[in-house]
Amino acid sequence: MKTNLETTEAWKNSLYPVLTFLLIIVIWQAAVVALKVPQYILPAPTKIVAVFFKDYNNLFANAFVTLFEALLGFIVSVTLSLIIGTLMDSVGIIKKCFYPITLITQMIPTITIAPLFMIWFGFGTMPKVLMVTLTCFFPILISFVDGIENIDRDYLNLFKTMRAGKLDTFLHLKFPMVLDKLFSGLKISSTYAIMAATVAEWLGGTRGLGVYMVRAKSAYALDKVFASTILVVIFSMAFVGFIVLLKKKVIRKH
Repeated sequence: MKTNLETTEAWKNSLYPVLTFLLIIVIWQAAVVALKVPQYILPAPTKIVAVFFKDYNNLFANAFVTLFEALLGFIVSVTLSLIIGTLMDSVGIIKKCFYPITLITQMIPTITIAPLFMIWFGFGTMPKVLMVTLTCFFPILISFVDGIENIDRDYLNLFKTMRAGKLDTFLHLKFPMVLDKLFSGLKISSTYAIMAATVAEWLGGTRGLGVYMVRAKSAYALDKVFASTILVVIFSMAFVGFIVLLKKKVIRKH
């Protein structure tokens, strides 16, 4: 339980980055106005904020498309990671065959695979969801599998002496003990989800923040580019925040 002094200190520490960020915004605004920097080179913060009101419908319509693609891809990646990780734990030959390949495929830049998805699946939602799934899948799977591998052998031997089956051992020992590692992988992947969807939209599409950014950049409307970037950051932070809250509730329960 935190004391009042610790809580006050935590609030003070959180104020430092907030105040620093506000100071940067003030300096940015003052520099742009004083030096009369053209908007197509560097827009003022007030111009960026104005986009959220002037182009609200267009901006948020594209934002919700990106958010949907990121959420769907993230859910698919979590589901696949848990299924494949469980199979690797249950059937040793599967892990021996595919786990090294999984590690190697992490070294392939996903941005080089995105154009192939566009060719194979068109410019709709499918390639964007696949891009998010591919980007988020590996950190979750590796965290899950490594967590199972690092479970204390004494616990496993205890379950064996109790004649627990594979399913009981997994449900009552392995899965609860691997949750901390699993959530670490989820937290890492959640930071990539929105970004992966946006990058996929850059390379081809008709809707989404990535498409909005490309069109704004082509028109030298950098205020819109910055506004859409801010939304990407906000959505990513919301993803991470949700995972952190979920982890606290699940870990506390177990």
